[in-house]
Amino acid sequence: MTDLKYLELPQCPVATTALLIGDHWKILIIRELLNGTKRFSELAKGLDGVSNKVLSQHLKIMEIRGLIHREVYAEVPVKVEYSLTSIGWKLKPLIREMWKWGEIYKESIHTNDV
Repeated sequence: MTDLKYLELPQCPVATTALLIGDHWKILIIRELLNGTKRFSELAKGLDGVSNKVLSQHLKIMEIRGLIHREVYAEVPVKVEYSLTSIGWKLKPLIREMWKWGEIYKESIHTNDV
């Protein structure tokens, strides 16, 4: 894994968070992994509309940045599982609040309370 001490990050903590997870697919990958360890095909199934190429790219970036762990088992065929790292798990409250806010927003649209 890349030494994360040398990862250039913005000075602003909000900008850092946005850089690390501020992408549609990354947030949804985290949401899926909050339900536990998953294989690539399980992640793809939970992410409606993601291509294998895009999912693979995001998983690689998230692994390099220390948000997820990739475990490869020496089996035939090769078995690969993805899980959140300890720092990745710390995103749970943020994802939970995003879920709540999304529900509030959707309700306000239906009641014309925007």
